[in-house]
Amino acid sequence: MADFDVIIIGAGAAGLMCAGQAVRRGRRVLVIEKSDRIGEKIRISGGGRANFTNRFAAPENYLSENPRFCVSALARYTQHDFVALVEKHGVAYHERDHGQLFCDETAQHIIDLLRAEADGADIRTSVTVASISKTGSGFVVETDHGVFRAPGLVIATGGPSIPKMGASGFGYDIARQFGLNVIPPRAGLVPLTFDPDMKARLDGLSGVSLDATATLGKASFTEALLFTHRGLSGPVILQISSYWKPGDALTLDLLPGMDVFAALKAFKENEPRKDVVTVLSQLLPRRLAQRLVEWCDCGGRLAETPNKALQTLADQINRWTIKPSGSEGMRTAEVTLGGVDTRELSSKTMEVRSVPGLYFIGEAVDVTGHLGGFNFQWAWASGYVCGQVV
Repeated sequence: MADFDVIIIGAGAAGLMCAGQAVRRGRRVLVIEKSDRIGEKIRISGGGRANFTNRFAAPENYLSENPRFCVSALARYTQHDFVALVEKHGVAYHERDHGQLFCDETAQHIIDLLRAEADGADIRTSVTVASISKTGSGFVVETDHGVFRAPGLVIATGGPSIPKMGASGFGYDIARQFGLNVIPPRAGLVPLTFDPDMKARLDGLSGVSLDATATLGKASFTEALLFTHRGLSGPVILQISSYWKPGDALTLDLLPGMDVFAALKAFKENEPRKDVVTVLSQLLPRRLAQRLVEWCDCGGRLAETPNKALQTLADQINRWTIKPSGSEGMRTAEVTLGGVDTRELSSKTMEVRSVPGLYFIGEAVDVTGHLGGFNFQWAWASGYVCGQVV
């Protein structure tokens, strides 16, 4: 039976960050990973270039049933701290829209950085945990590669999004084993789907993309929208999907910042002999313009189209209300909403209040960021504060 100061289950972003901080403090650290490689979600993120943080990361970029929980960790380890770490290791990076930061070359550089920071930790891959128990002196972790014990145990196993990567709800099972509440997990940052009738209405639009604003309640995002065979995707849909629940309707503005009715009336006054679809195709992708005109039954010349019909068309464009039938689920979700109830944890250390020595970090916790590097920043921050004390 091998002894360590801390056992970390999960060698993803949060687990590796935690390991690096604990090793710096002279702790004997064991990291257990069931996959055959570490950092698999990092490896595939950002199209293989890892959108590793966001310059504008702040508490308002996160969803949780306990929204203030993330404030402490995000303040103690900021995006600027991680950028400094990236620069320290000589990793070249660039900034894209909305403050998103990516590696110039490959996400592997971020994995290598984390592995170098955790130098001294015993990192073991292809290890399956069979059971976890608590004793008077700490925790006993039984695996298919032996039995290990330590006074500190960190669960950094993420959520069940992207199961083909080996993701599962293992962390939730451990939380429940120790009597903790788990906020029901659901898919976040995921494409939305339509019922057969709506899919038929949208048939032929797959592949059409444009910038749009999606609004649901107080949440609103303006980014690229993509029509798919199943429904809608693109960054703006992924963002709003984290706020969407079955039965909710959301509103799309396909020409954000433009009063479409005013624009159509101006076209009617200046170019009355043109067809509605012709002028609308100057504003929107032609396939989409044609479909909208068909839906609103105003395909003739502008001069012959009543203003009431133009108003209906404009409303369809500026205020298109849709009710998705579902989402593509965990299969394609980039993150998992819900997780270990943060009311069970210390916001300063991530330790379980009722089980001293037990910690939950990263995606396993009910803290979920917007699209654009925010979830990695939560992994770095939660892993950092845990690694300072475990």
